[in-house]
Amino acid sequence: MTQSFSELSLSPAIERAVAEMGYATMTPIQAQAIPVVLQGRDVMGAAQTGTGKTAAFTLPLLQRMLKHENASTSPARHPVRALVLLPTRELADQVAEQVKLYAKYTNLRSTVVFGGMDMKPQTAELKKGVEVLVATPGRLLDHIEAKNCVLNQVEYVVLDEADRMLDIGFLPDLQRILSYLPKQRTTLLFSATFSPEIKRLANSYLQDPVTIEVARSNATASTVEQHFYRVEDDDKRGILKQILRERGLKQAFVFVNSKLGCARLARSLEREGLNTTALHGDKSQDERLKALEAFKTGAVDLLVCTDVAARGLDIKDVPAVFNFDIPFNAEDYVHRIGRTGRAGASGLAVSFVSGRDTRLMGDLEKLLGKKLELEALEFEADRRPAGRFNDGQRAWQQPEGQDAERRESRAIRESRESRTPREARSASDSRPSRAPRAPADPLFDKPYEPSAVSETPPSWEVSQRAAARTASPNIKTRRKVPALFKSAPAPAPAQES
Repeated sequence: MTQSFSELSLSPAIERAVAEMGYATMTPIQAQAIPVVLQGRDVMGAAQTGTGKTAAFTLPLLQRMLKHENASTSPARHPVRALVLLPTRELADQVAEQVKLYAKYTNLRSTVVFGGMDMKPQTAELKKGVEVLVATPGRLLDHIEAKNCVLNQVEYVVLDEADRMLDIGFLPDLQRILSYLPKQRTTLLFSATFSPEIKRLANSYLQDPVTIEVARSNATASTVEQHFYRVEDDDKRGILKQILRERGLKQAFVFVNSKLGCARLARSLEREGLNTTALHGDKSQDERLKALEAFKTGAVDLLVCTDVAARGLDIKDVPAVFNFDIPFNAEDYVHRIGRTGRAGASGLAVSFVSGRDTRLMGDLEKLLGKKLELEALEFEADRRPAGRFNDGQRAWQQPEGQDAERRESRAIRESRESRTPREARSASDSRPSRAPRAPADPLFDKPYEPSAVSETPPSWEVSQRAAARTASPNIKTRRKVPALFKSAPAPAPAQES
């Protein structure tokens, strides 16, 4: 079996790119899958996460597409020939970066389209022409309906993490996309796990596939040290900090089951002085990419995330993964702990098991095919005074200046409760008397008495009677209009004779 990339007879351009990335020896999935794909056969490959599945399908596809390589600027000379479908945006972006690195010394073009971003820049890239298109199913259908891309010349289709795409309901979208493709094509399925549904999908769309299983289905990496601790829900955060401190861990993934719990845990750890960021489906695509980039560069120590980050993300040298919550889907456990111990390195996987996780642990044991032992952990609880302000913990805290006063008032209250009835009565007699009440106004104490009936009609009735008309109602009165009249001249005085 071929073990070195130099034995594959790849083109000098691809060999140069592989050498720059530091690849010398192939992983088991690469050694078995690459020669088969180079022959043009359909492949159904299963391998543990972190074993190099991306290179296993990218390198042979690029090699076979070199016959279409050209330096023309015309989009018509660069139709889509390879389509790679992935379930999440982060995984699509990561695979697209890998494809560009492998093909940077060739004239093959590639781009990525996924949701959560503006379609205009993606449309501009598609209009230029690309040979390799990496996409998520939903956004690809948007571009197909907008007639931004044509898939009638596709020769190779890759369904990566196919089981995850089925889990999140992409089967109808996959069927629609595959209906736009030519019947004669090479189809590749790669995933860490294969379910019966995946096998039915393969039987429908793959033609005489070669099945490659490097490791037992749903197996975890042997380089990952796994621990399951029985803890209470209220102690999980404190135990997480304790393990980070005792083992000297600089970076780690922390997986939770809900988006709301992810955001709350990240804020709580941030308040306690840990450099933390959150990654979940409610964040915009720009925020998710920035969070991943900060974690990759080491600007962030803890990445609190949901299962959106459990698939395929290749971040090197992450020493540990914490399952703050046991996953609802047992197969997600395999993908979660696959974020550490990648490419043969050692890693640590810690899972917190509470009393309500019995059924989930049963599903996990059934999947892994072995009994999982729960370990006890000595937890050093934070000794903080109980009180009335909240610092992010479930318990309320009391300011130090009010603690003594609070204890004193409690002692006084306890001493009163311990008195005998006679002592309590004597104590009440010795209390200072209250100030006398002001005299009450007798007017407000009297009951309501109605006023005497008067024979004089109300004033409004008097005015209505005075204004009553005496003339016939059929005779219209003259309208009074203000006017100015010239007064008659005064008579001249009589003259005396």
